[in-house]
Parts: sequence; C-alpha cells; structure tokens
Amino acid sequence: MDNIGGAEVVDLILARELKADIYTTNIDRVKIARMGFSTDNIFSIGRIPINPPWKQELAYWKFRRLKLKAKYDFYIIAGDWAMSGAVLNHPNLWYVYSPMREIWDLYQYTREHNVPRSWRPLFDFWVMFRRMINRCDLRQVDKLASVSANVQSRVKKYLGRDSPVIYPPVEIEKYHYQNNGDYWLSVNRLINHKRVEIQLEAFSWLPEEKLVIVGSYEKSRHFQQYAAQIRKMKPPNVEIRSWIGQDELINLYAGCRGFVTTSYEEDFGLTAVEAMASGKPVIAPNEGGYKETVINGKTGLLLDDINGEKLAVAVRTVSTNPEKYRQACLEQAKKFDVSVFIGRIKQEIGL
Repeated sequence: MDNIGGAEVVDLILARELKADIYTTNIDRVKIARMGFSTDNIFSIGRIPINPPWKQELAYWKFRRLKLKAKYDFYIIAGDWAMSGAVLNHPNLWYVYSPMREIWDLYQYTREHNVPRSWRPLFDFWVMFRRMINRCDLRQVDKLASVSANVQSRVKKYLGRDSPVIYPPVEIEKYHYQNNGDYWLSVNRLINHKRVEIQLEAFSWLPEEKLVIVGSYEKSRHFQQYAAQIRKMKPPNVEIRSWIGQDELINLYAGCRGFVTTSYEEDFGLTAVEAMASGKPVIAPNEGGYKETVINGKTGLLLDDINGEKLAVAVRTVSTNPEKYRQACLEQAKKFDVSVFIGRIKQEIGL
C-alpha cells in the first residue's frame, strides 16, 4: 500500500464497503488519503525492501506467518504475494488479480527485460522454487475468485483451479463527462510491460495532438530506470504527471478527448472502465482484460498487434468524432459498478 494503483484501490473499496481491516506491508498514508480513503483500518505487518526479489520474498513470508484467527470470521486475500496468508487464516477467499506474473505468464518477459543476463540462471532456479511453493500453499486456499476471464484462464492453466469471475469495481457516481477536450489521457504505472513507449512513439507522429500520462512508479530500481527512460524519450506534446490526487484524476478523465492504454496482456484494466465511466472512448490492445471491457467500435477501438503506427492511426480516427462513443461508454461502465461487485463478493463469502 505504498504505490496506489488499480488493485490497491479495489482493496480499499472492498475494505470500506465490508467494514473490514487491511493488513499489508509498506503503507503510504498520504497517498491513500489523497485517493479519498481512510487509513484508520490499515495495519502494517512489517516493512519490506523496495527491490526484487527481496521485496517479494519477504512479503511472502510475512504473510505466510500472519495469524489473525482469533480476531476475524472471514479472510479475503487480495494480491499474488499475499496468497500465503491463506495458510494460517480460515475460512478464506483469494481474490486473484493474477497468479504471480513474474513466475508464470510474464516469466519470459521478465527474464528478458528485467533480469541481467548473468543473473538469469539464478532467476530460473528461483522461479522453479517459487512455483513449487506457490502450488503447495494453494492447497490452503478455500475459495478463489478471478478479476477477469483472462485471469481465470491463467489460474486454470498454471494452478489447476477453477474460479468464478468477479469483475473489479469502479465508483461510477464519482466520474462524469465534461467535454471532449484537447488532450488524450493515459493512466498506468510506469513499468515496462505497460509499454508506454508505444504511446510516446504514436504521439511523436501526432504533433497536433496532446497526451497527458498519469504515471506512478515505485522506488525499486527497475521502476526508476523505466520512468527515467520514458521521461527522456517523450516528445514535446506529451506531459507526464505522477502522484496526483483523486479529484485531479477525475477531472482529467472528464475533460480528455479519449483514453489510450498499451498494457501487455492486462489482467483486467480498471482505468479503461474509469474512462468509459467518464463517457470517453478507449483505444487499447486487443488482448487481456480489455477484450472483456471495451466493445470494439462502440466504446472505442481494440488493436491487434498494437504498435506506435497503429495507435497513431486509431487516435486520428477517434479524434474525428469522439463524442459519438459517449452514451455506449456510460452504459458499459455501469456493468462494473461497486454495487454489482460487492453483491457478488458477499454471495461468495456467504454474507
């Protein structure tokens, strides 16, 4: 809870709506408050390092030893490295944003892009060890629910478990349409599998358009390196903002012309739904969770084998009449409202 992205917002909504407490590792209470949430119900189980793999390993073992049995009636585990919290806390539900991506579906991608060549044999051994423990501790998970059909298929493929889909929530009533303004918007963590460089390439060919990237990033080495790379290569018509408050973010959604995202095999893609809740068309890769949220041709465009050139063409196409997507976007976003989400969660945990 020291880097507040889509998954963390879902956790905060879940705790607020169920009047639950949150146990986590590092906490940035200022960032959480800026997103409009209380921190009175958030407790740290101890700090962890900022760099992988020590960050993940220490988090895993802190949750593995966590025992709150006498205090609560039910436990919802949210997050991949927190899954080990199921071992000593029952009954439980693991709400799966994704199985650990570094060791499963993003193993090759992580190996090639984030791991120095000389360290790769050690990384391979670590992945083998992690997969074995991951499958072992999964036996202690009583129930599972996946954030999307995309994640559901990963859970089945890599972990051999079935899970219903419960889509993450968006607080629809907080978002509004103001106008289709003079800038495009992108909201994502600045990390390499978000492929922000594709956005920069596209807008370098669109000097008449403007892009505002809201990009948060962690303090770990690979986050810092990628953020520095992106800032160095951005063209003059692209602005990058980090760590903005919820009100400013909602206003950016309300006034943008449209929304672009380029994330690789996104688990779900909460920001695309937030954009649609603001009546804005979404341009996204035709892969991952976007195929479940964006209706191609009605609420935006889905692009096969996305690259800078294809994204630039799509931006030009949508810019001719972005307002025509407005009503369909608003209707689509309602399917992901908080009330729908909480109803499904309560059904799963027997409330």
